[in-house]
Amino acid sequence: MKKILNILLICSVLAISSGSVLAKDAKTQEPVNIAKKPEEIHIVKPEKKKKVSKRQERKKNAENAKSKQESSKEAEGMYETKFPVINSQIEYADMNGEVTLVDCIKLAITHHPTIMSAISNAEIYKSRIGQAWANYFPTIGAGVSYSRNDTLMTMSSSYARMMSQKYNMFYAPTLSANMLLFDFGKTKASADMAKRNYEASRYDAETSIELVIYNVKVAYYNLIFAEIQKTVYEDTVKDFELQLKQARAQYEIGRKAKIDVTTAEYNLGNAKVNLIKAKNTLELAAAELANAVGIPELEGVFLKDKLNTKAYDVNLKDLLATAQASRPALLASKKLMDAAEMNVRAAKRAFAPDLSAFGSYNNGGRQIDSDYGYQFGVQLNYSALNILLLKKQVDEASATYKKYVADYEQQKQNVYLEVKSAYINLLNSHDSLDVSKLALQQAKERQYQAFRRYQVGLGDAIEFKDAENSYLNAQLDYYSNVLNYNINAAEVERVIGAPIKESDKDL
Repeated sequence: MKKILNILLICSVLAISSGSVLAKDAKTQEPVNIAKKPEEIHIVKPEKKKKVSKRQERKKNAENAKSKQESSKEAEGMYETKFPVINSQIEYADMNGEVTLVDCIKLAITHHPTIMSAISNAEIYKSRIGQAWANYFPTIGAGVSYSRNDTLMTMSSSYARMMSQKYNMFYAPTLSANMLLFDFGKTKASADMAKRNYEASRYDAETSIELVIYNVKVAYYNLIFAEIQKTVYEDTVKDFELQLKQARAQYEIGRKAKIDVTTAEYNLGNAKVNLIKAKNTLELAAAELANAVGIPELEGVFLKDKLNTKAYDVNLKDLLATAQASRPALLASKKLMDAAEMNVRAAKRAFAPDLSAFGSYNNGGRQIDSDYGYQFGVQLNYSALNILLLKKQVDEASATYKKYVADYEQQKQNVYLEVKSAYINLLNSHDSLDVSKLALQQAKERQYQAFRRYQVGLGDAIEFKDAENSYLNAQLDYYSNVLNYNINAAEVERVIGAPIKESDKDL
């Protein structure tokens, strides 16, 4: 009995300790404790790797390249309606590592995935116009059947023997066609609605194009500013290096105290740290430009253009008028409102019947060509007419139209607010430039005087540091205002949906 209890106890212990198992070593034949490998947990199980056909992969890549080329041409055509003609064949390899702002815009128009997606989305809506008109296209049906029939005889046996009890249908091909002749405007209303939706999607694609252009301009300007910022910090490092040399020289001849040398070393160290940060900012700005263009290889290029220093000649009245006529988002909202109105018309005409023609031809029987039959005609009918359902669909279409009317009015108000806000920001940045330009001139003069005073031993390190930092901040503030002026001008172009002209007046 004790042996049985011991065996049961041992079995229970082995069952509980499921984290490890006993095995025998292949050489010593002694039990070895082998820990089970914990099962790997996945939120989503990875798909099994499938064998990729190189031929199919080449075919897919060729189709994608063809689709991208077609979308690029379409985007180019849409861009030409508002901006100068561009060459869609321009490539980064043709630039020799040097790009202008126009080059970057050209590349973005024909390469950025967002634009390709918007163009393809417009093509989806374009196909729905043809789908709506397809109601007038005939529908054709064809079929072939073979059957063997054994006729059930319910007559008396003597009479049934006089008749053939077997009948075989070997062949029965059928060809039929139906065609809608007129549906009292239901198909036309649906096609008109699909056309308005397609036109709205085209304006959405224009919005995507203009947003990409704006992002490219902002990234390009930021990269220029990052280069200027790096140059300013490099000049600051040189100035502090020169001050350190002078401090050491004057300390050695006893004209300056040791603290001047220490202060100059501290100032130089801070300037080098700022230069390192400026270089990192420059690298990040280059990556952002490449992302805005949609070509990763664009990172590390040399920029030909500089920040624009010409004033823009704009006024609020003309900007608002241009936005009303050119802003794609506003025009898209108008097309959606028109499409909703067409939907109301289509819903009301659903009460009308359909006038259609039909015809069919049959051939077959006991033999392949033993007999034939045909029919054709015209019919006027209602299909699954539900008065209450149609009435509620009209109510839904009417409510949808009212919603899009309100959305259009809201979009008009948003456009007015965005245009006025962009206009005010442009004026503010323009007015700030005069102040920052004057401050830069004063800071430069002060820095020069502090430097000369320190050379002749009249000034101290603190005075030089304050003057140098003031000059540094004045430079960054001025170029930052120039950057903001360029970005605000790009924002004005985005919100009105058209370019603005520069004047001959310098900032």
